[in-house]
Amino acid sequence: MTPTSTEACLFCNASSESVVWSGARCRVLHVTDAGFAGFCRVVWNEHVAEFSDLDETDRNHVMKVVAAVERSLRSMLSPHKMNVASLGNQTPHLHWHVIPRYRDDSHYPNSIWAAPRREGAARALPGDFAAKLRKAIESALG
Repeated sequence: MTPTSTEACLFCNASSESVVWSGARCRVLHVTDAGFAGFCRVVWNEHVAEFSDLDETDRNHVMKVVAAVERSLRSMLSPHKMNVASLGNQTPHLHWHVIPRYRDDSHYPNSIWAAPRREGAARALPGDFAAKLRKAIESALG
């Protein structure tokens, strides 16, 4: 069942998220997924379901944060490709997935939500990844 209120929303009532960076309007979470090292989400702080629910200033702000996360991950991890997606079908709370992709990951070139194509290569993140990513995002945001 899809949550329709803030009481049932995974992002409004987060209990185990790893916040890398947080601002007044949105935050960046590192998703711990061994198959997709560096996977992050940019989550709007208020319970909003659709991008078009934001005013122009807020839309511009969140896209600046998404781009900062993508740029930072590219610089830190040198992936083959970056995937950026905003779906919200299961959790209708505005968020973006920012996912470094490699030719040898388990699902490449398909979406990470597709069936795996192979056993993926294991990737270790740099030591103190969260602190380094936070610093890179802050630098990218100016």
